[in-house]
Amino acid sequence: MSKVKTLGQFIIEKQNDFPYAKGELSRLLRDIGIAAKIVHREVNKAGLADILGEVGETNVQGESVKKLDVFANEQFIAALSVGGECCGIASEENEDIIPIDTPQSRNAKYVVAMDPLDGSSNIDVNVSVGTIFSIYRRVSLTGPATHEDFQQRGTEQVAAGYIIYGSSTMLVYTTGKGVNGFTLDPSIGEFCLSHPNMKTPSNGKSYSINEGNYVHFPDGVKKYIKYCQEEDKATKRPYSSRYIGSAVADIHRNLITGGIYIYPTTASSPKGKLRLLYECSPLAFIIEQAGGKATDGFQRILEIEPKTLHQRTPFFAGSSEMVDTACDYMKRYSAAQV
Repeated sequence: MSKVKTLGQFIIEKQNDFPYAKGELSRLLRDIGIAAKIVHREVNKAGLADILGEVGETNVQGESVKKLDVFANEQFIAALSVGGECCGIASEENEDIIPIDTPQSRNAKYVVAMDPLDGSSNIDVNVSVGTIFSIYRRVSLTGPATHEDFQQRGTEQVAAGYIIYGSSTMLVYTTGKGVNGFTLDPSIGEFCLSHPNMKTPSNGKSYSINEGNYVHFPDGVKKYIKYCQEEDKATKRPYSSRYIGSAVADIHRNLITGGIYIYPTTASSPKGKLRLLYECSPLAFIIEQAGGKATDGFQRILEIEPKTLHQRTPFFAGSSEMVDTACDYMKRYSAAQV
């Protein structure tokens, strides 16, 4: 019988990889794991509780706010605020940063950027949703976090991950030394190591994009989609179109089986739809650590410096060979990045 290794045990074992952290990063990751368990519980009983539907408000992105959006946001903010290892939070649901000014967090070394519930438009129809998080070392010296702490390139992340709430709940994260996945065992209430040292195939058989917006895509994307649909035995095409509408779910599938995820510019979203700081950068960090690639079609995502908290960007991510081919089409057929 194989020995079960919990998330807590795994984090403690890997703590020596970060001698400068002195345990703070480990405790911060455990705080995120605790909040994830609480959100998992509510997601799984959502149909039985008054937690489905909208609250009648829109967030800073202009998107309708779901009840579970609010709940997830509150849970992660509470866990990170009480833990004392985080001095500030940036959330998709909040227009400005949330500085944490408590005695224990005043000298904390880290800030966290997050999308507390990605894919929330799928909540009411029981489709997988997720949480995305990114951890940076602060650049300010002391006190509550400042905007400067969040205006760092993705290359500066010390950890990033996502939680997917689906047929099972998984937490996948990286600290820059590979990617590991943990599945929540409800019987013991622990995330257990189930996918050690995750590697994504260099090629895949599926592409994920909202083809309903096809007419509004850049020419490079249109040409790449046609390439995916062509029959060619040597490259095992045509590829299958697989689009869930929840970035975490699409990325998770492609991470395991291989594939490419694309969210390009459109007429209504000329700068892209996904947010750089708390969606694209953490997902790109994970994908690269698993052997894949992530770009905006022209530039590596992790090298883009965020200028604003909710900055958007096009996103091409997944198996390295597929991303390279998509980017070739972008450079060939798109005269300039929109």
